[in-house]
Amino acid sequence: MARFVIKLGSAMASHDEVLSSVSDEVAARRAAGDDVVIVSSGAIARGLLALRRPTRPTAIEELQAASAVGQGKLYRLWDETLAAREVEAAQVLLTSFDLSVRAHYLNARQTLTTLLDWGVVPVVNENDTTATEEISFSDNDFLAAQVAILVGAQLLVVLTDTEGVYSADPRTDPHARLVGEVVAFDELDALDIGHNTGPMGTGGMRSKVVAAEIAAAGGIETVICSGRDPQALRAALDGEPAGTRFRAGGARYSSFKLWLKYARTSRGTIRVDAGAARALREGGTSLLPVGVAGVEGEFDVGDAVDVAWDGTLVGKGIVNYSAAELRRVAGLKSAEALARVPRASEEAVHRDYFVLA
Repeated sequence: MARFVIKLGSAMASHDEVLSSVSDEVAARRAAGDDVVIVSSGAIARGLLALRRPTRPTAIEELQAASAVGQGKLYRLWDETLAAREVEAAQVLLTSFDLSVRAHYLNARQTLTTLLDWGVVPVVNENDTTATEEISFSDNDFLAAQVAILVGAQLLVVLTDTEGVYSADPRTDPHARLVGEVVAFDELDALDIGHNTGPMGTGGMRSKVVAAEIAAAGGIETVICSGRDPQALRAALDGEPAGTRFRAGGARYSSFKLWLKYARTSRGTIRVDAGAARALREGGTSLLPVGVAGVEGEFDVGDAVDVAWDGTLVGKGIVNYSAAELRRVAGLKSAEALARVPRASEEAVHRDYFVLA
């Protein structure tokens, strides 16, 4: 048995024939005993189409209103299309806040895995009606990668309106070639991967590549392929050539560190000295107050903070001091720091709650 996450952007979810062909494949996989989660954009796009508005607005209240019109229509289509193939579906709406708070994150994972255990296909979307700029995923590519990690998927398939990742924009460069496989993400540095989107979308190929990188950190392969070709999805799920396949990374982060690295929002920055940066990167040590060179922003005990040296991000961790407390003890040895803040820990950030950038 395998577990798959299939993501459709607004351009794909706006076409009923794409929903139909994806539902055919989902039904076939469920019949074979596989688990499938669908991450579907398109609520805003469906709402704008119903309202006969040709372009996507930028004001948050207009996006929320369009989503309120379109979300029910989008899920009803999925529900009816899957039900016609004897597949039970469930609507799951998330905001990034649901994943940034650890208790909410674990609850979302438990809900999704329970639905899969029951043989139900979750249809996941961002809750655009209540999301704000501060708690938005920006696009559902990031959400799809997070969901793949949440449910422990073996494969994430991102369906788009192109065949995959090209060496350049195929619409403007006749010499652009399809990249069939990516083993290391630095292979993409030489490619011209743009941010262009359609009138209804927010993502672009760049965001899809970032999603693939996030999934790879969780040991999950990703395929970016055409949603207009039903054979592409089938081939991707079967492990056959289709679009661009991103191989998973070797060492897999723990679930907690994946959550910390990709889902938890940083509330400030701790600047460290060269010795502390080297110890964190090479020695896997904790960050002690003596290695702290400065503090930026305001944060509380238990918040996530970036750790940086010389303007370069070293990693992210859960801090044991508030910003005000850390400013008082920066550069001090642990005993001196504890004398000034008795309730604190010897470590500013413990190595178990730190992940490298």
